[in-house]
Formats: sequence, structure tokens, C-alpha cells
Amino acid sequence: MRTEQSRIEDSATSPTIFMSRVLPVICIAITVVIFIVDIMTPGDSAVAVLYVGVVVLAAKVLQKRGLVLASLGFMALTAAASLLSAAGQSPVITLSTCVLSMAANGVTTFLTIQGQSMEMVLREQAGLLDLTHDTVFVRDMNDVIIYWNRGAEELYKWKKAEAVGKSSHQLMQTVFPLPLEEITAELLRTDRWEGELVHTKRDGTQATVASRWSVQRDARGHPVATLETNNDITERKQAEEALRRSDAYLTEAQRLSLTGSFGWNVSSGEITWSEETFRVFGYDQTIKPSLDLILQRVHPTDIAQVRQLIYDASRDGKDWKIEHQLLMPDGSVKSVHVVARAAEARLGGVEFVGAIMDVSAAKRAEEALRQAQAELAHISRVTALGELAASIAHEVNQPITGMVANAEAALGWLKAEPPNLDRVREILGQVVNDGMRVGDVIYRIRALVRKAPPRMARVDVNEVVLDVVTLTRSELLRHGVELEVELATDLPHVDGDRIQLQQVVLNLILNAVEAMSGVDEGTREMRIGTREEASNGVLVWVRDLGPGLDPQDVDRPFEAFYTTKPDGLGMGLAISRSIIEAHGGRLWATANEPRGAVFQFALPLERRQRADVQNNAVT
Repeated sequence: MRTEQSRIEDSATSPTIFMSRVLPVICIAITVVIFIVDIMTPGDSAVAVLYVGVVVLAAKVLQKRGLVLASLGFMALTAAASLLSAAGQSPVITLSTCVLSMAANGVTTFLTIQGQSMEMVLREQAGLLDLTHDTVFVRDMNDVIIYWNRGAEELYKWKKAEAVGKSSHQLMQTVFPLPLEEITAELLRTDRWEGELVHTKRDGTQATVASRWSVQRDARGHPVATLETNNDITERKQAEEALRRSDAYLTEAQRLSLTGSFGWNVSSGEITWSEETFRVFGYDQTIKPSLDLILQRVHPTDIAQVRQLIYDASRDGKDWKIEHQLLMPDGSVKSVHVVARAAEARLGGVEFVGAIMDVSAAKRAEEALRQAQAELAHISRVTALGELAASIAHEVNQPITGMVANAEAALGWLKAEPPNLDRVREILGQVVNDGMRVGDVIYRIRALVRKAPPRMARVDVNEVVLDVVTLTRSELLRHGVELEVELATDLPHVDGDRIQLQQVVLNLILNAVEAMSGVDEGTREMRIGTREEASNGVLVWVRDLGPGLDPQDVDRPFEAFYTTKPDGLGMGLAISRSIIEAHGGRLWATANEPRGAVFQFALPLERRQRADVQNNAVT
């Protein structure tokens, strides 16, 4: 079954087949008729002039050489007919008629050959237009297509025979950027117009083209046709649209995340900023970024650090990151986190590509969280001391009672005759010791209750443990818990907040007491100790003989609000873990043998001692 396309091609080639096969026969027949008529008519009739028409018809199928031979043949037939019909005619008239016919034949042949040459030149020029990939077509002033090149066929999928004679705007459903009347007016005024059009192809898809129109005018200056050339820019427009969307998404993402991007070419000093980077620094986008502009915004407390980083980055050409503050013109302060990656610049040298994030809100939230944690830790300490209220009262009441009894005894010895001053001095010494004991207890209580920001300093972990043991001694006796303390000698110091570390130890001891309070069988024994870790740290551990922990879920007690106490908050161990982690250590639990649990935490050494240990390891 023949396709529509093959039928169109057959219809386009059928005139050529007609010319090559039928027209020669017609020319021969006309030639024979003219020759016979020329013989039969008088010599002055000039019938041979009709050979001119045969020459014109033969030009459709013959080239230059063939036309010349045909013309010579027609001249020979003209001469033969003149001789055959010359009887009874004037020789002058017959010769004149013959010469006139031959001249007309020759002139017509010459003009026809000239026309063929011009047509060939035009055809070759038109063929050159078929070599370009751009679409080229010509339309008259009614927008009817009169020429359609191969590039137009390839882009729009209409063959020349299908397009010629059709209105271009209707055929391709042209979408104009402006009203067609305005475009036409500009075209006739300037003879040119350029712009982007949207054309619909034969298959229904659309193509965006960069279109150029030029007006062709006749000798009198009247417009007769329009030459339109189109360059398909569909893929480019799609890429531009994708890039525009990508840029829009990136800009919006940077605005939402408060993260800007930048580039810094060290060799040329050129700096580029994204829109969000301008917003972070508080500069107008019309200003050209520079290192001086950056340094103008850096907070005075961080200016030396930033200058040093710029110097090091320029010299070393390595990746870098920094966190510092910006002092804005209105007096507000921003915290920014900057990271950059080094890459080789296009023309050599180093170029940094990086991002700057406004972390002011995160810093404020972090500070608020620290304050909230401090508040919560303080509440937890006060709650723990509340649980120790009875034990603390006993711990304070006992030396006070001793002080009163000793004071009364001292008064008695003073009333004796003579007064026993030696005995009074001994008793007053006991009073002083009891008073210092009470003061020591009160000092420790005040230290734990005091609401103060964390203060990092050198801490002796053994002293921390002993302070808490002193406070909990009566509580241990009240619950029948035997305590064994195993403190390592020559234990190195750590960097930490003494009160917070006391809170952790206090919480672990009270939890162990609570765990063993429900155990009726066996000894209620607790052991607490310290030792130096092999990994350059200090370890504190608390062992109890309570019911123990689930081996599959030993981390559960550290979850916030998890508690086994009827009136517990479930925050003690969670706060303790956060305190230890803030000190750079870790807190964990394991099962004890034969029963019970072991809670222990490790803290890194004081920085100075840690450096000494590393130096000794190197040497």
C-alpha cells in the first residue's frame, strides 16, 4: 500500500516525466506541420516564423547545444521550404521572407539560451540555500509561500510541494511576540525585523526559532516579497529555561537556608557573591565584593583571626573553614559559618568556592538550650538535695549536738575551783572541729544549690567523689548500704565544672541506693572508685548489688523522662550524660557480677597534662 508521502513525491515528479517523454513528440509534430504549411503557402507568407514557438517549447527539454542544433535545423527547413515554394514568386520577396524567418529563429534561440543560463544561475543560488541548516522561505505580501528550502523541509517536515502556495502563518500556526500588525509596520518601515517566534511542525510539536525578515522591493520601491530565515533555538531555550529554574531554585534554597555562596580567585583578587551572600553581609548587590568589604563587617574581636585565615589561605591554597561574628551597621551581631574548597583556576593559580551560612538563630537557640539545660540541671540538683534532706539534717544536727554538749562541759570545767583550763582547751578544740564539720557540710550544700553558669577549671576527681560521699554518708547509713571507696593515687586532673561533676556523682550514688532499697536478700553493698584510663583519661565507676539492668536495653535509663521511681522525673541520668558529654567524655552502664549494675563515666585529661602525655609518647 502506497503511503501519502510517496503519492506526494509522484505528483511532484509527474510534470518532469511529461516534459521528458511527451514534449519532444509534440515539438516534432509541430515542426512537420509548420514545414508542410510553409511549402504549401506563398513565399511571402513567413510561416517559418512559427519555428520560434518550437524553439521555446524545445527549451523545456533541451540544453544549449541541443537548442543550437534544433535552431540550425529549423533554418534549414525554412530554406528548403523557400526553394520548394519559390515557383511564380518574386525571388526578392521570397529571400527577404526566408532571411526574416531565420533571423527571428536565431534571435529567439539566443534569447532562450540566455534565459536558460540565467535560470541555471538562479537555480544554483537557490541550491546554495538548500545547503544551510537554517530554514529559508519566501512569501509574498499576502504571506503566501513562494519558495521553501530544504532546511525548512527538515525542520517543519512539510515538503516544498506541500508548503508552496500556503499561508505561512496559518500553516505553522505562528505565535508572535507582538501583534502581527505592529511587526508588519516595523518591517515595512525599516525593511527588517528580528525576533523569536514559536512555530508548530507537521507532527504537532512546537519549535522556537530566532527569525529574521527582510523585504524585497521592485524597481519602483514597492514591496513584493518577504525573505524569512529561521534558526531553531528550541534546545537552547529549553536549556536557558532549565538554567533559569535552577537558578531560581538555588536562590530560593539559599534564602530559606540562610546560606550564600561565593567564589574567590586568589591571583586576580576577584570575588563573586550570590544574592544571599549580599544579604548576609548587608550590602547592596550593585557593590562589587572585595576583601576590604568583608573585613569591614567582621566583628573587632574576630578581625585578627579572619586576617590570619585570609593570609594562610592565599599562601597555602588549601581548604578552610571558620566561624566568626559580623558587626552590622545597626549594631546587631551575626554569627556566620564559612567553608571553602580550593580548586585550580581556569588561568592558573588557586580559586576558592565556598558557602557562608548565617547561624545566628542556631547560636541563639544553642545558648537558650544551654541555659535551659543549666536550669534543668539546677532543678535536678535541688531535687536530689531534697531527697537528702533528712540525711543532711542528721549530718548537721549531730555535730551541733556535740558542740552544745561540749560547750556545757566546758562551762562546768570553768566553774571548778580551780578551773581546769587544759580540759577546757581540749573541749573547745572539739567544738571547733564540730563547727568546721558543720560549715563544711553547709558549704557543700550551698555549692550544689548555687545557680551559676558552668565554670571550667582544673578539677581533682577524687575530691569531687569525697565531697559527695560526705553529703550522702547519712543517707547510706539510713538505708543500710555499705560503701567502699577505692580512689586511685596520683590521679591526674581534668578540665571540668566541679559542681556539675558533683551532681553526676551524687545522682549515680542516689540511684544505686534507690536500686538496692528494694533488695531484701544479701548485702547492700556499693563500691565507688576512680582510676586512670589507658586512653589518657580518668574513669569514675559506681557498682551496686541491686536488681540490675536489662542486658538488651542498657541505654534505656539514659532516655529523658524514663524512670522506675513512682515519684521520679526521669531526668537525672539524661542530664548526667549531657553533662559528661559536654565535658568531652562519655557515660554508660553495664551489668555487674553476680548482680546489680555498674555506672561509669570517663573524662579526658586536663589539656596541659594531655599534651605532656603526647610529648612523652613521641619521645
